[in-house]
Amino acid sequence: MGTRVAARQVLRWTGLNATTSVFSPLQFGRCPLQPLCTGCRLFCSSSSHNALRSTQHNHELGPQPREPVPELSLRSLLDMGFTDSQAEQIHEATSKLRGGSAAQHALSTLTALFVLGLNPSSVLKLLEKCPELYTVKESQLQQRMGNMRKLGLVEGSLQRVVSHYPQILTVPVKTVKSVVAFLREKCQFTVQQVTDILRDSPAVVLESVGQLEYKFQYVYFRMGVKQAEIVKSRLFRFTLDEVRCRHCFLERRGLYETPDKKGQTVILNPKLDGILSVDQDAFLAHVANAPAEEYEVFRRLLAREWQEEERHYGSIEADSGGDDDDEVEMDEENEETGGKGGYIKRRKK
Repeated sequence: MGTRVAARQVLRWTGLNATTSVFSPLQFGRCPLQPLCTGCRLFCSSSSHNALRSTQHNHELGPQPREPVPELSLRSLLDMGFTDSQAEQIHEATSKLRGGSAAQHALSTLTALFVLGLNPSSVLKLLEKCPELYTVKESQLQQRMGNMRKLGLVEGSLQRVVSHYPQILTVPVKTVKSVVAFLREKCQFTVQQVTDILRDSPAVVLESVGQLEYKFQYVYFRMGVKQAEIVKSRLFRFTLDEVRCRHCFLERRGLYETPDKKGQTVILNPKLDGILSVDQDAFLAHVANAPAEEYEVFRRLLAREWQEEERHYGSIEADSGGDDDDEVEMDEENEETGGKGGYIKRRKK
């Protein structure tokens, strides 16, 4: 209820500040006196007609004054429902913005967040987490929220996504569409699964497609996990290093096995959700059954192995010089190590 009142106050305040400064020409064409006779009426009518034509002519030829940009003052912020301290914080933040239209963009952002169903306290938290929202244009906000609605994020889900990750409103529509196309076409997620990924892991829209591809390849081919379980585990919330470290630790302890071509294993692998969605203590106690000291030593040794691999493959790429035969050898080596080349080869089979 308070959110609706705040939204109405924002819209009402915007309307009051957007009053036009150009009066109607008809106000200058009326005769101020009551006519006393027919001649007087004719004279008054002729004068009114001439005055009306003159006023309309001047109105058409003269320069049109610009509509004044509403000022985001403390009083207006208080009318929106912010407390004194909250209004001072927002006013101080907007006063530091440069550009004549900064106040107008800030007002558009506040209006959009209120209409979305957020209360003043939630709006202030979002702006503290992502001050870039102050400078986003109204048209861009509408396009980005409209695009997310098309992707299946209805009002309740959209509100939660923006509250958790307000940076998503700063991402261009083209970037979001590129990530969605990759998830649908390359990773073969369904429309609903893509919606679930955006709802549970909105930061995926800011991750490079290359990183997303390698992360998906590793889990899909190296660990043998399918799309439904990937979505359930919220994979894209975690970095590739976190995923590899826990998986390799289980694998070297004999607790995880890569499935064969038929998807079968000798042992029963733990679910990806159980591996990733718990903190380190729970992972070690209930999944790996190992002490924390052993895991820390393993992490340091594994990080050293990854650094050596990067130097090794970097030297091979430098020596190859773009030769086709060497590129084929690299593809074969990547296939054996479960790298990106292996993903391309197996996709063709």
